[in-house]
Amino acid sequence: MKKIAYLICFTGIIMQSCQQSPTTDNPLLKPYDTPFGVPPFDKIQNRHYLPAFREGIQQQKAEVQAILDNPEAPTFANTIEAMEKSGQLLNQVSYLFFNLREANTNDSLNAIAEEIMPEITAHSDGINLNEQLFARIKTVYDNQDKENLTTEQKMVLQKYYNNFVRGGANLSPTDKETLKKINGELALLSLKFGTNQLKETNDYQLVIEAEKDLSGLPEGVIAAAAETAREKGMEGKWIFTLHNPSIMPFLQYADNRKLREEIYKAYINRGSQDNKNNNWEIISQMVSLRVQKAKLLGFPDYASYVLDDNMAKTPENVYQLCNQIWDAALPISKQEAAELQKMIDRSGEKFQLAPWDWRYYAEKLKKEKYGLNETEISEYFPLEEVRKGAFFVANKLYGLQFEQLSNIPLPHPDALAFEVKDAAGKHIGVYYADYFPRASKSSGAWMDAYRPQSKLLNSTPVITNVCNFTKPTGDRPALLTFDEACTLFHEFGHALHGLLSECTYPSVAGTSVARDFVELPSQIMENWAGDPEVLKLYTHHWQNGEAMPQELIDKIQNSKHFNQGFVVTEFMSAALLDMAYHTIQNSEPIEAQKFEKEVLDKIGLIPEITVRYRSPYFGHIFNGGYAAGYYAYTWAEVLDADAFAAFKETGDVFNPEKARAFRENILSKGGSDDPMKLYKQFRGQEPSIEPLLQRKGLKN
Repeated sequence: MKKIAYLICFTGIIMQSCQQSPTTDNPLLKPYDTPFGVPPFDKIQNRHYLPAFREGIQQQKAEVQAILDNPEAPTFANTIEAMEKSGQLLNQVSYLFFNLREANTNDSLNAIAEEIMPEITAHSDGINLNEQLFARIKTVYDNQDKENLTTEQKMVLQKYYNNFVRGGANLSPTDKETLKKINGELALLSLKFGTNQLKETNDYQLVIEAEKDLSGLPEGVIAAAAETAREKGMEGKWIFTLHNPSIMPFLQYADNRKLREEIYKAYINRGSQDNKNNNWEIISQMVSLRVQKAKLLGFPDYASYVLDDNMAKTPENVYQLCNQIWDAALPISKQEAAELQKMIDRSGEKFQLAPWDWRYYAEKLKKEKYGLNETEISEYFPLEEVRKGAFFVANKLYGLQFEQLSNIPLPHPDALAFEVKDAAGKHIGVYYADYFPRASKSSGAWMDAYRPQSKLLNSTPVITNVCNFTKPTGDRPALLTFDEACTLFHEFGHALHGLLSECTYPSVAGTSVARDFVELPSQIMENWAGDPEVLKLYTHHWQNGEAMPQELIDKIQNSKHFNQGFVVTEFMSAALLDMAYHTIQNSEPIEAQKFEKEVLDKIGLIPEITVRYRSPYFGHIFNGGYAAGYYAYTWAEVLDADAFAAFKETGDVFNPEKARAFRENILSKGGSDDPMKLYKQFRGQEPSIEPLLQRKGLKN
């Protein structure tokens, strides 16, 4: 997942039935006359957004007022269901705008976001803090036993009630005004953080003029750097950037240690420079405001506020999981560091292993121990074949068919569009894939929806995956590393969660689930990406089309625990840093840079490893939906390892009975029932942490 769309009060998203005048020239205020009702990307101009946002706000205000003016006693239908139907235009525009702002932003979109966010936040607070509306919701909640509600309806009602309470409905008038102010400030600070992060990533480039400085780099990496230079008007040179497809291969292969150090330090110091993009003060303000918000709402800290609505429930439960894995991984990472240092010493070099050396020497050690290197592997992972592999797995498990569309508007010229059908040929939804990096795109990879599924709104899903993989160069296709192949499968798992949703109400459809449950459908897909039998089916050499040989598959399997101490330590240090920020109970502003160092020193992070996300570019928690929630990936890893074990136990990773159970109990249900109940209905028992520890090599 990526950023949470800025939607209002859990409402859904409209199809093509807005009530505006059909004569307007604003395509956002007309029915979408496009295949499957997708957004008319080709007709939308930036000037259309603000009028559409404001019209959407006014429409929802009128819709909410109609609910309040209803003289009948409050019921689920005339209050909760009516709320689910409200705000459809506003949500339609929000999904579109905020998705595009992440995937293809510009100064104009950023300016629009900064102008409209205070209005959206004020509107949202006006709903969530409306005493008359909450009284109706509370009446329905208190009298729910008198209505014959389905399980899904009960979950929707519970979600409304909880979120109104969590949104400040029980506060005094003075505290409500304080909360509105806090929410508005947090929204703008989050936008500013993300803008700074993107600028910092785009502003740096390592320009190489001497061919000798390319020593060690694979041919495809060099070609991509040459193409980047050509695009920037520097023909004959090579440019490396801070986007992952550029910097990570450089750190992994470049022999020039000085240049590795330069680009690495540029990467980890994003948002820390003495310039207008510095994010430290924004972090300090956001942490302080989050403490104030939590205390207003009756929680000791922001983590307690967030986790109360997740599977984990308490910070203590999160720390118990994280510390168990940290304590297992840290000694292994120290052993790995010592082994890499020995390799350096054997080479006759006289320096201590540093963070910019780790990937370089780990790659050499991996080749030495297993006869394996990433360049050889990537030859069998052309992007097109990996995508087809993900589609193949979805077909084998769920009978899905993907037909590429050519007559449909695209969110960007690089994007692809597919109609998704079930085994019988019935339309399920539309799937967009946008794979290549650009200066206007945020870093990372994510899934989001341009329109979520809802039976109530008669809407089929329109889902997007956005990634940052190396572009094709010359006659060489985009070749993925094994990790990137897993990333594609991961985000595709989120897409399946959105596509296979069969919920009535938009507030619980698709990925609208607890934050520490949402990663289960994505992470379980990574298991198929790396399964030996599945690798045989979807990997093909980009030049001759031959499947990956068994010898290479065996090498991948034999090396699966290699470097796991580094991988887990790097990740878990970020999860613990996140928790540390959000278990602060004093709202006095912190010195964020000092705080980060103290936390990482306290947990014992070794100097050879840098936390996966330093605070000034930790967008998950300061410009996304993972504040006090980055642990969720590991929480869900426990679930996905245990869930995939259920398939493996049958002897068939495509076992139709297990696939049907996973689809019916997990993918189709969204947040329409308690997540642990849904998991146990699939698995037949509570999840065990043992499969995860064994998979990571943290336990024999």
